[in-house]
Amino acid sequence: MLRHFPEAGIIYPHKKRDYFIAAFTFFCVAVCLISDANADMAKQNALGVCGWVFLIGLLLGENKEVRVQVLIAVMFATIGEHFASPFMGGYTYRFGNVPAYVPPGHGMVYLTAVALARSGFFMTHARAITTFVLVVCGLWSLWGVSGIPEQGDWVGAMLFCVFLVYLFKGRSPMVYLAAFFITTWLELIGTAVGTWKWASIDPVLHWQQGNPPSGVAAWYCLVDAVAIGGAPLVFKAWRDVGEWLKAQKGRDDAYQGSGNE
Repeated sequence: MLRHFPEAGIIYPHKKRDYFIAAFTFFCVAVCLISDANADMAKQNALGVCGWVFLIGLLLGENKEVRVQVLIAVMFATIGEHFASPFMGGYTYRFGNVPAYVPPGHGMVYLTAVALARSGFFMTHARAITTFVLVVCGLWSLWGVSGIPEQGDWVGAMLFCVFLVYLFKGRSPMVYLAAFFITTWLELIGTAVGTWKWASIDPVLHWQQGNPPSGVAAWYCLVDAVAIGGAPLVFKAWRDVGEWLKAQKGRDDAYQGSGNE
């Protein structure tokens, strides 16, 4: 079940860039969400511009594969945001929109999950981190369905089960583990300051839902999985188009050559 986890007992190298990306994103998330809590639309849009500048700057040091993964994550997450929030009403932002900083924010969140997943600390302590995440998220989910909180969280418990599937059956468990930390951070801050609020009753399942749901990281894992799985398809499509164009050019050159004769 742990075949995709790093080998135990190995000391992996630490790269400052990975920790910088994570620390910078954690800081930006807090500043952005707290700033947006009482911001007008103009300031919200300005935060969006800053988000794109920061994301592009961080991507300059990444390879093509990671850049494509981030692009896919941004596109998929943005579509999902518009469907889940304004259309379905699963959660609602202050202005009933999808703030301008959300698309680049998803890119930074995904990049942070990748950076943490490949970091020396996560690779070296993979088992301990896994245990910590399972205990914390598991207890959180149990608390949500225990009847203690006024607003139950059966959706969160279901999402925690989905998260377990991603973790033990997915191709990139370290990314999913890392996603738990950054997404829990942003969800707790965002809901605490009122930047957005989750519906007490899920509009699809009609189950009680926490604010935020305890297993909310599972939604972000879906974005990560699509980004990781979609990148090879994009590269293959790019190669196929390139080969087709090259073949077309070869046929055109051959045709022109025969015409000249």
